[in-house]
Order: sequence, then structure tokens, then C-alpha cells
Amino acid sequence: MTTATIVGSGPNGLVAAAVLARAGLEVTVLEAAETTGGGTRTVEALVPGLLHDHCSAVHPMAVGSPVLSELGLDEYGLRWLLPEVDCAHPLDDGTAGVLHQSVERTAVELGRDEGRWRALFERPVAGYDALSDDILGPLLRVPHHPVRLARFGVPTLAPAALLARAFRTEQARALWLGVAAHAFRPLDLPLSSAIGLGIVTAGHRHGWAVAQGGSRSITDALTALLLDLGGKVETGVRIRTASQLPPSDVVVWDLAPTALADVLGDRLPARVARAYRRFRPGHAAFKVDYAVEGGVPWTALDARKAGTVHVAGSAEEVAAVERDVHAGRMPQRPFVLVGQQYLADPSRSAGDIHPLYAYAHVPRGWTGDATEAITAQIERFAPGFRDRVVASTSTSPAQFAADNPNFHDGNILTGAKDVRQLVFGPRTTLQPYDTGLPGHFLCSAATPPGPGAHGMCGAHAAQRALRYLR
Repeated sequence: MTTATIVGSGPNGLVAAAVLARAGLEVTVLEAAETTGGGTRTVEALVPGLLHDHCSAVHPMAVGSPVLSELGLDEYGLRWLLPEVDCAHPLDDGTAGVLHQSVERTAVELGRDEGRWRALFERPVAGYDALSDDILGPLLRVPHHPVRLARFGVPTLAPAALLARAFRTEQARALWLGVAAHAFRPLDLPLSSAIGLGIVTAGHRHGWAVAQGGSRSITDALTALLLDLGGKVETGVRIRTASQLPPSDVVVWDLAPTALADVLGDRLPARVARAYRRFRPGHAAFKVDYAVEGGVPWTALDARKAGTVHVAGSAEEVAAVERDVHAGRMPQRPFVLVGQQYLADPSRSAGDIHPLYAYAHVPRGWTGDATEAITAQIERFAPGFRDRVVASTSTSPAQFAADNPNFHDGNILTGAKDVRQLVFGPRTTLQPYDTGLPGHFLCSAATPPGPGAHGMCGAHAAQRALRYLR
């Protein structure tokens, strides 16, 4: 029987394993950690029964993922749940920019910016299921829907800060730049709109969903499917050199490019090894998990219903702090993403004690403690928050990297999403999943379409492996 080894059990590795097993291969997944899942783990970190997602938490790109839908993970217990409000961006005056799943409702509530929001999102949202065939894969290929992709693609070329100027209200400008800031990049650079436009469009189509029972439910469903297909998963197996691999017809690596270059060494073509070693990490995240009694007392009432809250103040402030982070300066008031997954999934709470997920953008290589800065930012928009905190725990960039080598220097996106790496992936090639070493393929979030629990990097790498075998 044809055999495949998958190194790494994040969503991309597990999707690659499932696709190959379904094609009839004998598949073994090797995971260095003692638990599977990579960024999609969920733990009881503070209070018994209180579920905290480790990294990947809210999934607008995963809920409509073609490969996750095709794999039928609902049969293995995966359930998507939606909050009443997808995302809120509170401002100091007590108002907020509010993102609903409905384009129409979002636009209407943005008042004077209703027409602009509709113009930007109505058409791509209506055609998203077809558009996703093109945006959830390599950008440098013949598109399935060239006209639709071109209409969507033109705004992505613009700096997010420039696109924000099209809006008249502070609520719309801040809401837009808060989503665009997910890219961990200065918002005045070309293509800084791309990730934000993708997230908003996908969210308007499918919602900012969470997985019932925590993000680990995605991993659990993929693992159960793989086992049903005859695959195997081995944890606590760290591959440091190619000589440790079992005999395999193909190997798919869910690793950062720099890590893969270290493992494969001079077996890689020299040009590929150089490209992988030059792969640039992005800026880092510093995370705080809270146990909060009674929830967060946001001044903006819509934020009390939002699964995600962007805590950063005005659009101008968002742009300024992202510039500071890029310049290596830690902002006094950082951009903070707050996850209130329990609003959609009450099973994560323990009575009236609720899990709160929050991380700040910090400079690459920063070694300080952002716990107080994150707490102060939440308190700024939710006076009395501190008094409701029962317990908390922090994860520094160094701890993120230690938990998951793909998160080099605490960068949870697996690499900087600058123009070159966003367009090409880890090296300049039309086949970003190929390593140049026959039978070896790369499927981590360093490859297109990039970060998220959508599994599409794994799906595309698996298809390359199947073509190689044919």
C-alpha cells in the first residue's frame, strides 16, 4: 500500500492526512507535543470546566472552508455556533463600530457609511462561495472565476489606512482598521487590506463562528475521521532529522519553513533551503486568559453581545500602534483582540464564571509583560472589569514559541504577511507546497491561503502529493 507521513497535527496537517487517507493511502501523523491540534487546542487553564482556546479561537474562514465541509466533520461532532454580534469595536465616547453577519444590517447601522459598506462588500459576499475557490489557494494561478476575483482583488491592493479614508464615520473607519489589523502589519502599506477584506467577506457570508466545546473540537473531528479511514496518530514524536522518518512514499510537513530547512538540511535544493531560511517571522502576540464573573461590563452595549471585540480606540490609534509595533516599540495602549466565545457557546463557562480570551500585538523579540497593558485597555472600555476578574494567566511570545515551534518568536500567523510572503508563500514559485525534494510537501500556514483553521493549506499540499504519486 502507498504510505504517507504527516509531520505536525495542526488543522493543516490533519486535513492533509484525511485527504490522503480518503484517497487510499496508509497515513501516519507524527506530533511532537503530547496533544494534537497545534493552534487549535483548548484547555481548562484557570477554573474547572472553564474552557480556554489556546490560540485559534474564532473561525470566519473555517466555517465555510470547502475542504472542512467536504470532509463531513459534522458527522464527527463538529458544530459551529454564532454569537448575536460578530465583532464590535468600542470607542471612547461609548459608541462602537458593529459587524453583523448581515451586510445590510451592518451597513444600515453605520449610518452615513451605509452605501460605502454595501459597495465594498455586497457583491463579493453574494459570490463568496464561488470566490473562495480562488482566494483560498495560491494567488498565482489561472483563476476559476477571473472577473469575480479581479473585482475582489483591486481593493486588496490598497493600504488599509487609505481604504479607511473612504468612510465618513469614526465607527466605520475603526471597525474596518480593527479587522485589517489581524494581519499584524502597518496599515499604510500596500496589500494591508487583503486579510481584512477576506475576513470581513467570509464573515458576512458565514459568520464569525466558534466551535462548540472549543477549537479542539475541530482537531477532535479531524482525528476521528482519520482514524475511521485507517490512519494513525502518534504524539510525543519530534522529528529533528529526516533519518527519523519511517519509510514513506510521500511526506507532508506542517512546519514553519525555517524549521523544515533545519530538519531536511542539505537534502533540500540549495535555492529552496536559502528561501526557507530567509522566511521572515512576523510580529508577536502576548495573550492573557481571564476567568471573569458575570462577563465584561462594556460601556458599548453591542460589545456585550459580540463574540470578538477589538480594543484599540480610534482608527488613528489603531494605525499608530501597528506602526509602533512594526518599528519595535511596545505601545502603552496596544491593539487587543478580545474573544468572548462563551456568548455563542455557553458550555465553555462554569456557572456565572466565563472564559475571556485576549491578546495584544507586541514587537517581534519583545520580552516584557503586557498583562497590565491588556487589562488596562479592557478596563478603558469596560469600567469595573478588574473587579470581576477571578483569575488570569498569561502566555508570552516565548511561551507561544515553546508550545508550538511554528509560532517562531511568538508570531501566531506563521510568518510575516508582507507582500512577497502573502503573494508567494515561503518562496517565489508557482507551486508553494512543493519543497523541491521529491515526495516532500509543505502545508503549514506559511503557504497560501495562510493562517486560520480552514485546513486549505493542507488540502492543497495533499493534492500536490497525490499528483506526484500519479
